[in-house]
Amino acid sequence: MQERATITCLFLDIGGVLLSNGWDQAARRRAAQTFGLDWDAMQSRHQANVVAYEEGRLGLDDYLSRVIFNEPRPFSREAFWEYMCAQSSPDNGMLALLSRLKERYRLKLVAVSNEALELNAYRIRTFGLDRLFDVFISSSFVHVRKPDPEIFRMALEISLTPPEQVFYIDNTKEFVDLAAGLGIGGLTHTGLASTEKALADLGFEAGDD
Repeated sequence: MQERATITCLFLDIGGVLLSNGWDQAARRRAAQTFGLDWDAMQSRHQANVVAYEEGRLGLDDYLSRVIFNEPRPFSREAFWEYMCAQSSPDNGMLALLSRLKERYRLKLVAVSNEALELNAYRIRTFGLDRLFDVFISSSFVHVRKPDPEIFRMALEISLTPPEQVFYIDNTKEFVDLAAGLGIGGLTHTGLASTEKALADLGFEAGDD
């Protein structure tokens, strides 16, 4: 594990670390059940469009037209969009932890996440992520998504931080390993307690408010 003295910046995934996953397979399955959609057909259409959608090359309206409203439905786009938004919830413990550490140690916080444009904007506004993060390297903003290592190179360049000064937290081990290949140490997030301990081991003690 990296030494505390070298870390000036945390790269953080959003879905599965600070918030629930926004529009993952579990959320889509719930939507299929709630709205009476054929799951297999919906999932196939989603898979055909998800890269363009998360890279910001396909907007929400076009995504919904291709994946959900490819045929007449007894519900509106607005109702479906509201349902998509409602699948997001915060991990208040993680948000509080990162907020305290940022203030106490003057850490730079950079979001490195695969998020579709409109849902990303909703989540940033709703959960106050713009008050926590210094930079958003969201796939829909930079038009590159994990597992393309270019998204991490962009994050390093835009944040003006060398890899040895970065610690990366993501709930997907594949992406933590990918960042490690660029010299970025990290942790696969499984819960608040283990992540808080790992950060404390680096010297970032949350302490009491």
